[in-house]
Amino acid sequence: MELEAMKQAVVSALEDIKAKDIAVLKVSHLTSMTDYMIIATGDSNRQTRALANNVQEKLKEQGAQVLGVEGEESGEWVLVDLGQVVVHIMQPSTREYYNLEQLWGGVEAARRHGQPMAGQA
Repeated sequence: MELEAMKQAVVSALEDIKAKDIAVLKVSHLTSMTDYMIIATGDSNRQTRALANNVQEKLKEQGAQVLGVEGEESGEWVLVDLGQVVVHIMQPSTREYYNLEQLWGGVEAARRHGQPMAGQA
């Protein structure tokens, strides 16, 4: 699956289940492990698990391979590894505490819903 299509499919799958504050971070210049991280917020354990499940289903339907999923048990922070794209789905307090946008992006905000912000692609 082409990278741009994969990013769009992930964002769409997250939007389907009403994820909040979707951020797309280009991290290929910081790590060789992945090209993009997509971060989203879910309001409850149930919603974070549903978001992760929808991402997996939608991407598999389009031919992408899910390499791994972690955190489904607690639902506080669920990670879906798609290789070129890693998806982090977190509850608000966890997202605020770890602040991945700052850690990986070096800026306070990332591209949200397709709107470019400073320092992001």
